[in-house]
Amino acid sequence: MVAFLKYSLIRLALFAPLFVLFLYLGLGAVMSVVCAAGIAFAVSYLFFQNQRDEATAAMRRRFSGKAKPLRTASEVDDAQAEDTLVDANPDVTIRTDAKPATKPAEPKPSEPKSSETQGQNS
Repeated sequence: MVAFLKYSLIRLALFAPLFVLFLYLGLGAVMSVVCAAGIAFAVSYLFFQNQRDEATAAMRRRFSGKAKPLRTASEVDDAQAEDTLVDANPDVTIRTDAKPATKPAEPKPSEPKSSETQGQNS
């Protein structure tokens, strides 16, 4: 992921001054974005091939499905606590992927209609 961030920062460093330059020249906001993005893309494509290839390889490794999942410290602690609990008590089952059981909604009693209440009062 460091390679991806590095390549992204290079492209941002190319884009930002070009955008400001085109705004200063009076091209307008949208045209400045388009021109700066086009030139930043062309320069990074032509001159930063090694960084682009490293970034692509890092992204491919991350999203290939073979990469280790990123876990926070609290998730690791929770997993270790669950493993310890299951190892100590083989009869305990932990189902974190199951949906919680919900009760079916009870039907609400219907409100009397206004014509029925008027007929009762007469």
